[in-house]
Amino acid sequence: MTFVVTESCIRCKYTDCVEVCPVDCFYEGPNFLVINPDECIDCALCEPECPVNAIFSEDELPEEQQQFLQINADLAQKWANITVKKAAPIDAEEWKEVQDKLQYLEE
Repeated sequence: MTFVVTESCIRCKYTDCVEVCPVDCFYEGPNFLVINPDECIDCALCEPECPVNAIFSEDELPEEQQQFLQINADLAQKWANITVKKAAPIDAEEWKEVQDKLQYLEE
């Protein structure tokens, strides 16, 4: 089983979760983070660290976010690994409560 980064992360990209991951399974894109499902050990340390509640266990992934399981798997193969916390984007707070952000995902 794996954890999945969902739509709430798009354009927020807080990296608090990255620092607590014991296996460095996060990957960073221009405005989103993903978890490599082949590397995640299901430790659950990242989930409570996310300030926008964007991380879910695969078993608890909301129906409307199911596509993010494949998005995480695909983009983890393309993007660079991230292992240290970085500053959030300048406008992250403005995007925190925005819904339906998939259209803004930059690959």
